[in-house]
Amino acid sequence: MSTPPTDAVADGPRRLRLLQLAALTSTCDRFAIAPLLVPIAVSFGVPLAAAAGAAGGYFLAYGLMQVVWGVLSDRIGRVRVMRIALVGAVLGGIASVLAPTLAVLVVARVLTGACTAALIPATLVYVGDSWPAAVRQRPLSDLLAATAVGTALATAGAGLLADLAGWRAVFATTATAAAVLLVALRALPEPVPAEPGPAAGAGTGEPGDRRWWTILRPVGTVLGNRWALVVLALAFVEGAVVLGVLTYLAPALQAGGSTAALAGIAAGGYGVGALLFSRVVRRLVGRVPAPALAGTGGGFLAAAWIGPMLLVHPVTVAVAGLMLGGCWAFLHSTLQTWATDVVPQARATAVALFATALFLGSSAGTALGAPLADAGRFPALFLAALVVSVPLGIVAALARGRYPRRRPPGAQT
Repeated sequence: MSTPPTDAVADGPRRLRLLQLAALTSTCDRFAIAPLLVPIAVSFGVPLAAAAGAAGGYFLAYGLMQVVWGVLSDRIGRVRVMRIALVGAVLGGIASVLAPTLAVLVVARVLTGACTAALIPATLVYVGDSWPAAVRQRPLSDLLAATAVGTALATAGAGLLADLAGWRAVFATTATAAAVLLVALRALPEPVPAEPGPAAGAGTGEPGDRRWWTILRPVGTVLGNRWALVVLALAFVEGAVVLGVLTYLAPALQAGGSTAALAGIAAGGYGVGALLFSRVVRRLVGRVPAPALAGTGGGFLAAAWIGPMLLVHPVTVAVAGLMLGGCWAFLHSTLQTWATDVVPQARATAVALFATALFLGSSAGTALGAPLADAGRFPALFLAALVVSVPLGIVAALARGRYPRRRPPGAQT
């Protein structure tokens, strides 16, 4: 097993902190929307289902742009892509603050989601380029910890800030954070691959080949790999049942009379759970097989929906958030690590498609849940999530267990 270059090893902690800052910023922007849906609906005088379009549109754009940013990342570099995208994220954030109508707000959130879409996949590929596969899940767990902190800050802080200063102040805060990150990333060098493999631009043609059709080659490489298709399918379902339904935890409490601050704090249990359990996963990597990690995450996911399905209450929502955080730490980190390995010659594109599937699933889950949420039928929504969660956990564990045995050395499909 090859090791990272000496300068990468020595500089690893500083680079990882900057990557965590990028993950934190992206996650804060993405998860701030949930406790704002009810205040936005009230502000514009529209139904909750209409306000949910701001979240669904964001997730849809976030998912669709993953491949675009992934291909650009392969061609022009991970850090450069993040900095270009942050310019758009700042502009989208400003437009969100100034939006005079819900339609303008939805467009602004779509723009912001399309741009923040570049950040987390680029950090994941950066880790894949810089850390050997044997230890890669540890820095990935550190990135998950940063996203967990961002989730907790976003859900709890956004609700509180919305109660104190209005929902527009939340988008002003996330736009400012994106501007700060844009400057901070000047100190992050482009990665040097830790293992023999493709450099930036790999899978897009011969070195120096700029013909437009070669850009699509890594997409075809990933989609032609049957194990990659399994990972993408699992990511889509995970996005629908975890991120899509998670969006409605805070509105479920607000529908019962809770303030945005209380709803956000309760739903913020997700971030706390992800942070705590990511520390556990970090210690278990290398000791516990990946299928067992995935199965444990599936168990957390199924358990999460039982409480709010029976009774929507701040305690049951907080416990659901904690359990979903455990699912994210165990199941999602396993799928995420799998995505960095399944097609190594097109790693950036594979990770981009993984995120695309995840957030297209999230958008689908948000859209499918909107009618039930608008009708106040939150227990039915959480029951549907439970029904999907059980087979997801089982299939993820079984598929991950079969992957090493069915993949001969050197085989790509």
